Amino acid sequence: MTKQKMTRIERLESAFTLKKVDKTPILGGWIACPEYIMEIAEASADEYWADPYGVSIRAYDRLDTDGLIGIFVPRNRDDFRCVDHNSYAHADFGLALEDAVARIDAMPSPEEIEAKFDLETAYQNFRKSILDMQAICGDMLWLPAQWGAGAKVSWYGDFGYENFFVIVGLYPERAQKLMEVGGANGRCMCQVIARAVQEGIYPHAVLLGEDICSQRGPMISMKFLEKYYAPQLKYGLEPLLEVGCRPVWHCDGDVRPMLDFLIDSGVQGLQGFQPECGMIIDELVERRTKDGEPLVIFGPLAVTTELPKCTPEEITRKVHHAIEVCKGKASLIMFTGNTINPDVPLANIRAMYQALSYVPK
Repeated sequence: MTKQKMTRIERLESAFTLKKVDKTPILGGWIACPEYIMEIAEASADEYWADPYGVSIRAYDRLDTDGLIGIFVPRNRDDFRCVDHNSYAHADFGLALEDAVARIDAMPSPEEIEAKFDLETAYQNFRKSILDMQAICGDMLWLPAQWGAGAKVSWYGDFGYENFFVIVGLYPERAQKLMEVGGANGRCMCQVIARAVQEGIYPHAVLLGEDICSQRGPMISMKFLEKYYAPQLKYGLEPLLEVGCRPVWHCDGDVRPMLDFLIDSGVQGLQGFQPECGMIIDELVERRTKDGEPLVIFGPLAVTTELPKCTPEEITRKVHHAIEVCKGKASLIMFTGNTINPDVPLANIRAMYQALSYVPK
């Protein structure tokens, strides 16, 4: 820790680049409970709905948040839900397997995707979106997650679970094409992010990754992932690594079987975790990047077994423990494993923030 007080952006950038910080930084943006946002911001429901982003930013500012990964806003005023049954992939999209295969055959090749990519237009659109939101966030850093950057393996969101897993099992050439197409698109995204990093409008870390693990490990065989997905991820992440931007992998479920090839592909940080799946901060801080550097950790408070169930005193102890465990081993940015839903007591959220003043021995 450094004694000189840092700005919020300086604090995060120092943590991202493995430098000393004046205190443990924290990320926000995933509180999916508008009632909490209103209470923290001392805003009425009418005020919230007139400007949900503005009120949310005010709430995170009052919590003394260093940066925002995103901002959850309910779909409508009636149910106060940020997600519903249409938010996630379904097993059956109503798409015939034959039609799914035909769509894959009609996809452009990876070479065509990269050749036709208009980097300048994509960058200008990205640049505007980042600068516009940063202006609203004030002195909090705006660093939205970039899902799909690097590569893509979770095509179940396009074809449904049943079709996707049947294609992986019975149509290996089509499955390989999906991985290659995902790699081409992911690399294009990383080129845009990398340019933003070079120009100083995006920080030196980016949250990315995919939900491809259940509580029992990867939903696809490691043999397939290592053969077809890992090379695409490695290729896709290259632009980020060239400019010193650290890819931080979103960990859902038991990601441990994938860690070796993720790190070999260029992943330099982890975000999560679910301790009930074996993702334990005490063990994960021992991992190193491909270059032997400490990992960047966004975490580790679980929204499944910790934040909803512990007392504020227990949350305080867990925050202190994470700070102690990461000292000298990993660069810690306090965050949650996933969305903070209404089952998490507001007192626990406040406890998480208030515990950050702790200085390890």
